[in-house]
Amino acid sequence: MTIRLFDTATREVRDFNPITPGEVGIYLCGATVQAPPHVGHLRPAVAFDVLRRWLTRRGLKVTLIRNVTDIDDKVLAKSAAAGREWWAHAALYERVFTEAYDALGVLPPTYEPRATGSVPEMVALMERLVDKGHAYGTGEGNVWFDVRSWPAYGELTRQKVEDLSPEEGAEVATGSASDAKKNPHDFALWKAPKPGEPESASWETPYGRGRPGWHLECSAMARRYLGETFDIHGGGLDLRFPHHENEQAQSRAAGYGFAQRWMHVAWVTQSGVKMSKSLGNGLLVSELLKEAPAPVVRYALAAVQYRSMLEWSPDTLDEARTTWERLSGFVARASERVGDVPAEEVAKAEVPDAFAAALDDDLNVPQALAVVHEHLRAGNTALASGTDATVRSELVTLRAMLDVLGLDPADPQWAASTDDRYAAALDGLVTAELKARAEARAAKDWATSDAIRDRLAAAGIEVQDSADGARWALS
Repeated sequence: MTIRLFDTATREVRDFNPITPGEVGIYLCGATVQAPPHVGHLRPAVAFDVLRRWLTRRGLKVTLIRNVTDIDDKVLAKSAAAGREWWAHAALYERVFTEAYDALGVLPPTYEPRATGSVPEMVALMERLVDKGHAYGTGEGNVWFDVRSWPAYGELTRQKVEDLSPEEGAEVATGSASDAKKNPHDFALWKAPKPGEPESASWETPYGRGRPGWHLECSAMARRYLGETFDIHGGGLDLRFPHHENEQAQSRAAGYGFAQRWMHVAWVTQSGVKMSKSLGNGLLVSELLKEAPAPVVRYALAAVQYRSMLEWSPDTLDEARTTWERLSGFVARASERVGDVPAEEVAKAEVPDAFAAALDDDLNVPQALAVVHEHLRAGNTALASGTDATVRSELVTLRAMLDVLGLDPADPQWAASTDDRYAAALDGLVTAELKARAEARAAKDWATSDAIRDRLAAAGIEVQDSADGARWALS
């Protein structure tokens, strides 16, 4: 089946045909490293990690660029408030973001450029836009993109400049010449320093000393690492306008094909409200990892289709934990029964057609998980029936599917997420109950036998009787 992905620009699910056969170039807008990440920041990273894993499993070579915005208004303001050099503040939170990505099993990007490392490319792009008549300066340090010079402005989000409110997406100059700006919606390519900002946070250009505008950064880095035209540009839904609209306008006005498809990941919400620091409802990843193992947090973020809003509630982690324990429990018991399966075998194993069809259909993870659970049930049945060949087959199939989702319980990534003491304690208690039940059955004390089974069921333990004796699984 052909991979089909939704394109925000055309608002339809389309066949995905890479520009270069067998290869895929993806640019994902990364973090502005001003503060620690909450789960709203990590959802796009996890969603694109699943996409990358699936494209790779489909035999494509994926180049994924995820940038770091280490210079902008927020970084400067937060660093000043913290009493740190801006670059030290950015480096601190870049490490915190990296730790969060790593903790949730997000594969490292092919390249992770910092904005400050691509200033020459930004200046060259800005000069090109000025030469083509799409940009202009307003005094020392401020350079603006002229939105009315580009008739296609607004095509990504299907808006027209004349229909925008004066405040929507508008920026103000940081120097003294803001009254010379031609249009409220012209956006900054280069920004003059504000009074009191450190000199190290600005660079010399033909248009005066200043620092890059947010939108210019991504256009320059995407072209530097993926070329003038590439396959997919992605990010959070909140970036569509003005950030991605402005990126596309300036890149295409410069004469580049830029992104051929746009993919946006929906918000994480609480009580229907987008999660953000400004609303005070951000759930920091570091805090969630104190409440639940990392794969549980990843499962919670990955289980909802990427274009659907993820409503975060007090039950979110509990539900994800229950599912993870069922999956990891089966993998542990099956591996004990038939032996460990080499990671190389899992990586090469064919996934079920229904699972592949679900992910080929715009990365429909919920439908793919339905297939996972079908095989989980089949695996548990095989464990109860004593068919080792079937147990191993289901183990390999289940792990192959979970590997695509970054959730293979046998992956060393998650070894530290399992506290063997709890598993050992639970196994000891349940084994003792099963021994007492076996003794009651031998004595034909059916009332006691049934009471033990009911007691275990009430605790979420399913008893599976077989010719080899009783086994148990989380229900």
